[in-house]
Amino acid sequence: MRLHRNLVFAVIDGLNEIFNEGAYADKVVQKLLKRDKRWGSRDRSFVAETVYDIVRWKRLYSEIADISEHYSRENLWKIFAVWATLRGITLPDWKQIAPTPTRRIKGRFDELSKIRKFRESIPDWMDELGEKELGSKWEKEIAALNEQAPVILRANLLKISRDKLRGILEDENIDTEFIKGYSSALQLTERANVFSTEAFKKGFFEVQDASSQLVAEFLDVKPGQRVVDTCAGAGGKTLHLAALMENKGQVIAMDIYSNKLKELKRRARRAGAHNIEPRTIESTKDIKKLHNKADRVLIDAPCSGLGVLSRNPDAKWKLQPEFLDKIKQTQSEILESYAKMVKPGGKLVYATCSILPSENQDQVKAFLTKEIGKDFTFVKDKKVLSSESGFDGFYMALLERK
Repeated sequence: MRLHRNLVFAVIDGLNEIFNEGAYADKVVQKLLKRDKRWGSRDRSFVAETVYDIVRWKRLYSEIADISEHYSRENLWKIFAVWATLRGITLPDWKQIAPTPTRRIKGRFDELSKIRKFRESIPDWMDELGEKELGSKWEKEIAALNEQAPVILRANLLKISRDKLRGILEDENIDTEFIKGYSSALQLTERANVFSTEAFKKGFFEVQDASSQLVAEFLDVKPGQRVVDTCAGAGGKTLHLAALMENKGQVIAMDIYSNKLKELKRRARRAGAHNIEPRTIESTKDIKKLHNKADRVLIDAPCSGLGVLSRNPDAKWKLQPEFLDKIKQTQSEILESYAKMVKPGGKLVYATCSILPSENQDQVKAFLTKEIGKDFTFVKDKKVLSSESGFDGFYMALLERK
């Protein structure tokens, strides 16, 4: 593989923004890909994948390159040299790249690969927490979360069947396969830009991980019901709920961020989902108005996001232990407050994209001992681990109000 100067410079600039300016990797990559109109798809995928790769293995590569936290441009070039060497890429004779000690890099890699926190490139605290909460499962789980996430589509059943969508995508040179046990999902056999397809523009599908697709189905919605999605965000699960309800009834999509709900409106238009009503949560009054009024309530709670590290590798470096304590408090408050919207006989799903029992089973157990929680019975839950499913780590619990 021959390295091209303008592509490598783009990678270095991107890493500088992510490591030194606290920018989010996905936003940086989006911006980088628009940098040069002459780049072909191979150039763009080199930039995106190299940036994500180096972000994912930041700790391991820094350790090999013997770099402490300050990522000067010189240090970023050293990390890039480690990345290239471990991939067997011959480094060009550029002034930015110092003579690279190939043998030492490979020796250090072998040595550090024996220690999990370096091998899996994670902060000490995260390694300790994972082991404490998941025990022997942590080893396999963190390895799975370091794999690149597959691209999964959800057929929008309001407009098209999954089989028909597969055929249409094939005509656009995008090959997909069915996933056993996931009724609306298609997995890409190789990565491609699905957003430029006619099928996407016509609202025939959304990009949504397979584990995430289980959540709306878990809520057991029926056409004609009133359903509240309390932390709707940009609405991946909201749109799925609308489809499962065949556009009949009402999905109230709530969030504290109105800009996310704007994006949901746009997506709902494209998907042809007419039964969604976005509502910004401005105060507790907005919740109180709905007390005892919903047949179904979905709480897709804010969480550590540890189940989606393969999709957001920079979360490994942005996440802090203090945030975890705070978010658990938030989860508990949200569950207690939003559960009051469920009417007697109605159902509630509490879900997170975390793999930690302290954010999942423990939260549900604690809720069931509280005043409002005593009105509910636990029906069932589902724990999805990346190492077992090949998809995102997720948790969902179904509760019924007496």
